[in-house]
Amino acid sequence: MRRRNTMTRLLATAALGLPLVLAGAPAVAAPSTPVRQLGAVIPAPVETRPDARGTFTLRPHTVVRTSPGSAAAWRVGRQLAETLRPATGYPLPVLPVAATPLSEIALVIGGADARVGREGYQLDVTRRAVTIRANTEAGLFAGTQTLRQLLPARIEAPDRQRVTWTVPGGRIVDYPRFAYRGAMLDVARHFHNVDEINAYVDLLSQYKINYLHLHLTDDQGWRLQIDSWPRLTTVGGGPGTGVDGVGPGYLTKADYKAVVAYAAARHITVIPEIDMPGHTNAAQSAYAELNCDGVAPPPRTDIEVGYSSLCISDELTYKFVEDVIREVAEITPGPFLHIGGDEAHATTDEEYRTFMDRVLPLVGKYGKRASGWHEINQVDPPADVVSQFWGTRTTNADLAEAVARGNKVIMSPANKTYIDMKYDANTRLGLKWAGYIEVSDAYGWDPAQRVTGVGEDAILGVEAPLWSETLRSLDDIEYMAFPRLPAIAELGWSPAAGHDWESFRGRLGQQAPRWRQQGVDFYPSPQVPWV
Repeated sequence: MRRRNTMTRLLATAALGLPLVLAGAPAVAAPSTPVRQLGAVIPAPVETRPDARGTFTLRPHTVVRTSPGSAAAWRVGRQLAETLRPATGYPLPVLPVAATPLSEIALVIGGADARVGREGYQLDVTRRAVTIRANTEAGLFAGTQTLRQLLPARIEAPDRQRVTWTVPGGRIVDYPRFAYRGAMLDVARHFHNVDEINAYVDLLSQYKINYLHLHLTDDQGWRLQIDSWPRLTTVGGGPGTGVDGVGPGYLTKADYKAVVAYAAARHITVIPEIDMPGHTNAAQSAYAELNCDGVAPPPRTDIEVGYSSLCISDELTYKFVEDVIREVAEITPGPFLHIGGDEAHATTDEEYRTFMDRVLPLVGKYGKRASGWHEINQVDPPADVVSQFWGTRTTNADLAEAVARGNKVIMSPANKTYIDMKYDANTRLGLKWAGYIEVSDAYGWDPAQRVTGVGEDAILGVEAPLWSETLRSLDDIEYMAFPRLPAIAELGWSPAAGHDWESFRGRLGQQAPRWRQQGVDFYPSPQVPWV
């Protein structure tokens, strides 16, 4: 990840350990040096058993041990060592597990608490060793992200620091509430390149996010190369595309594969979204034959929605859709392909059903599981189709009926999880159609109690979408995502019984020194006691 120095004057003041007081906000006292506790991490662990006598100190001779013969454990060990070396200056060799008197961090496949499942881990800290046990590589990786937060914040520095590197003693047993913990990045309204996407992936992985949903196409731009329809990107991703005409660019197939691989190395699965039958003006302006009248509409650079639609009665539409689905599926190893389906106001109900009845089977034909925005429930989709709820109300009859039929849901209520919404009236970026979303709003809801008729068993997980109408840079992405993204991450990972705002805001405040070391341009919410 790149390191930058873009903090505001207020954050620079806080970085010096001085009190942070924002205009119009109550003064919040915060210690200049946080007292690190075993459970003071985000997301909150399921179970912690502190042991004050077991504090571990990382030393120059510490080694990273991994399960003998396990390529998975070795990969996680290598990643951890590479993360810790810059700030410590220690060699941290990665070696097989062995009985030696050396101080060590041991990464072991197997032998964890039976509750940890596929993504959980058990972390034990004693004076001699830190031991992380898990059933899978993903679980081990999750444990190392907790270990990063248990070390002093300057472990995120890009160069050697003079710090005593201690880890609080005790045991953590931890595993996720939901299987799906996602973030969405819109690269259609404004294109974000491979480096920017990968930098976001780095931040997501630290909070145990395991899905990255890429919104690749919309009225303002088409951002993924499709060989059989090349003008989609040369025109739909060319100069002048994007909101206000300032977001051109697209991912080649090689670029996309590179993002997928980078995310996979951090245990994040990429979900591509090709939005249809609405939100298609970029495709229709590139290919006139996709319009019922054969006339290409002009490119759109505004932020209006609901005016575009593919020609539902034309067989060429389904050749186009199948070509796109086939090519996207070929370069997507993950299980899902998102087909959008939202805000198709220019398509009649009958046309919408006709379209989805033709297109949903195409996703399965090419080996993927279809997902879409919650409007797809209007057509009574097959039970394996996952819908993503983005509404702002607490009732939705179509969604409740779909759940009763066995469909799973990803919860993304716009007035809670849309992290492109402004924090308040003074926020320099973002929109406000779903309302202002402060950190307490993003944290203060339960996915299993949000919509009538949609309980815990029906929910696959949660996702925080970040739309890019007002975003132009990675700094903008970070400013809108942090500190709200960790709130959504905790809702997805931590048990509902431990959901506590006062605890969360305290732990969130302790993330600030880490973000400063990483150069994250976060919003200093007055609701949080920043360290």
